[in-house]
Amino acid sequence: MRALYSSRMTPQDANSGAGAGARLIDGKALAAKLRRETADRVAKLTERGRPVRLDALLAADPDGPAAVYAENQGAACAKLGIEYHLHRLSPTSEYRDIAGRVLLMSRDEDVSAIMVHLPLPDGVDSYSVQCLITPEKDVEGVNPANIGNIVYGRSSLAPCTALAVLAMIESTGVELQGRRCVIVGASDIVGKPIAVLLMRHEATVISCNKHTENLPALTREADVLVAAAGVPGLITADMVKPGAVVVDVGTSRVAQPDGSRRTVGDVDFDQVRKIAGWLSPVPGGVGPMTVAMLLRNVVDAVER
Repeated sequence: MRALYSSRMTPQDANSGAGAGARLIDGKALAAKLRRETADRVAKLTERGRPVRLDALLAADPDGPAAVYAENQGAACAKLGIEYHLHRLSPTSEYRDIAGRVLLMSRDEDVSAIMVHLPLPDGVDSYSVQCLITPEKDVEGVNPANIGNIVYGRSSLAPCTALAVLAMIESTGVELQGRRCVIVGASDIVGKPIAVLLMRHEATVISCNKHTENLPALTREADVLVAAAGVPGLITADMVKPGAVVVDVGTSRVAQPDGSRRTVGDVDFDQVRKIAGWLSPVPGGVGPMTVAMLLRNVVDAVER
């Protein structure tokens, strides 16, 4: 696993004055740094005659949010010198059409990095489609084989959000070995991979969810707390150990008194920042880093 940052401190050393307010884990700044490093790698590969290319499949409404994301992704690739090939299929495509295109890309020697934009058309199982992406080209780390490879330490193509969370924790300088890390949320592409990555750093990991009995007692013992349950404001100040590193993966749109909607995370930011040593914001935290990690995974796939 390619590390971005060294880990040498305990949470208490990293922010002995936690009462003064948590230090922000700036996802935008970290993502900008990672993009610059990725762009340098792309340039070196291109100079050696190895173009960096990402092939993505889109089978959704051409005017919908998935299409907008795909277009923005293409623009992000262009800024780093990555070729972006978007394979557009009808939003009414059947499984055999989508599966056939994914298999063609997996077998194409000119294609080294593949992702599938979600959602897929009604009736098409995304898991079945993702299983068809050859693991070496699976830059989102969604093929079950890649999850297994992460457990055995044989691949760096992990789910991008999990990699983003690990990099953000490493950026604080906190020593992970032997630290108690609590993950609230156990989804297949976020919570579980994060737990595995932390275990590989010899942390003591406890996996929880919103239904865990006496959850606050467990989170209060965490040197590193990752909130990834998708429940707005689930983590309150009384659930956080003073000086802890807190990474908020949650993203929810909630209504405001004036009728507007605001993006919030799983952590009660204003209150927890008074207790934690380090805290990631929402928005501006894990989100930008996840996109940057996807682009880094593209380069990793090409270098293989």
